[in-house]
Amino acid sequence: MKLEQIYTGCLAEAAYYVESNGEALVIDPLRAPEPYLERAEADGAKIKYVFLTHFHADFVAGHIDLAKKSGATIVLGPTETKLGYDAHIGKDGEVFEVGDISLTLLHTPGHTMESSTYLLKDENGKEHCIFSGDTLFIGDVGRPDLAQKVVKDLTQEILAGHLYDSLRNKIMPLPDDIIVYPNHGAGSACGKNMSSETFDTLGNQKKTNYALRADMTKEEFIEEVLDGLKPPPQYFPKNVMINIQGPDASYDEVIAKGVKGLSPREFETTAQASEALILDTRDPQVFCKAFVPGSINIWENGNFASWVGTLIPDLDQEILLVTEEGKEEEVVMRLSRVGYDHAIGYLEGGIEAWKAAGYEVDQIKSVPVDELNKVEDAHILDCRKESEYYSEHVIGAKNVPLDFINQRMSEVDKDTEYYVHCRSGYRSMIFASILKARGYNNLIDVAGGFNAMKESGDFEISDYVCPTTML
Repeated sequence: MKLEQIYTGCLAEAAYYVESNGEALVIDPLRAPEPYLERAEADGAKIKYVFLTHFHADFVAGHIDLAKKSGATIVLGPTETKLGYDAHIGKDGEVFEVGDISLTLLHTPGHTMESSTYLLKDENGKEHCIFSGDTLFIGDVGRPDLAQKVVKDLTQEILAGHLYDSLRNKIMPLPDDIIVYPNHGAGSACGKNMSSETFDTLGNQKKTNYALRADMTKEEFIEEVLDGLKPPPQYFPKNVMINIQGPDASYDEVIAKGVKGLSPREFETTAQASEALILDTRDPQVFCKAFVPGSINIWENGNFASWVGTLIPDLDQEILLVTEEGKEEEVVMRLSRVGYDHAIGYLEGGIEAWKAAGYEVDQIKSVPVDELNKVEDAHILDCRKESEYYSEHVIGAKNVPLDFINQRMSEVDKDTEYYVHCRSGYRSMIFASILKARGYNNLIDVAGGFNAMKESGDFEISDYVCPTTML
């Protein structure tokens, strides 16, 4: 048996490829089918099944394209939801044979109602591991407040109760030496306290995971699991519906449409003739020196997909791209992971070609911390999360979190000069570029962000302050 965890850091997502005696299975694949097809081809294996642990909210799964290209059967847990594609709806306890191994479907509702855990038995019939999806993470469990957004009459309390029963009745009775392979790790919004470790033994999780305490009552579990949950990103329920109904276009079609080189003239004409958003995915400190006027900067070398999903409300938004040379297809692929399938081309030759063609460029001023320190009575704007701000912040700084910029933009005065910072400089340039595109011309980025300000020792930093919303 060959088992591989395929971890994608920017989404904190784990897919799985398992091969045995010429047959293979894939669990929770991402959108691009080629990596899984190439693994199977290298092993001389045929992909027999593509399993989904549940209808994912934080990414668009690749089960449909992978099944079409491989001939595999899609398998889902028990659900009465009407699907937009062919799939086998499994039953609790159903066994699926793959080569010399088997997977048993354990219906574990709670994160969502169809959520299922797959128990793998090896060639000797030994219970080897579970693929727990978003039911059980390392150090946490799946948040039970997402399915209520798309399923009528469900509440987070009802789902949390189901999750408690699933963990106690289906997972905790399994042998302690079983390996737990979850769908997500630290950084995912599908839980609140996930470990940076991406697998562990069940026995160790029983000792260390707060949600698996043996003496925990259902009431205590519901209270603790629901405590501190923040609203999910706006694209989550939309991705759920795509995973239920299927995307409008295949992955290959999305890539072909998006990876279309446009000359500066074609780019400018397309931008004028459409309502396309211009998305510049270059390094913030490169972007700020020269960019196409009206561009939004979200650097592709970070939590790109989640920030796109958080900040661009319309999944059908047409997008024109400015990227680092050679990164065009990767950017289109990463957009498609969260359902943004309407990239319509990129600026061929990049910003240098744009300037050479005589078109205007815009800039955002970015200053190092030592320069900011020389400014008297500077208005400092902190765009980190509220929790980060209340943990510690520069005394006198105003907090407008990037996460809620579309709702809180009015709190920023267009006539006031602000020095904008986040933790390190990634989010502050996103913030500044969004407001710049909306006519805010007095924003200055602080290079290095709060980390550099704190390290300099030149700024008065607050201790923890309890926000009034928490009192």
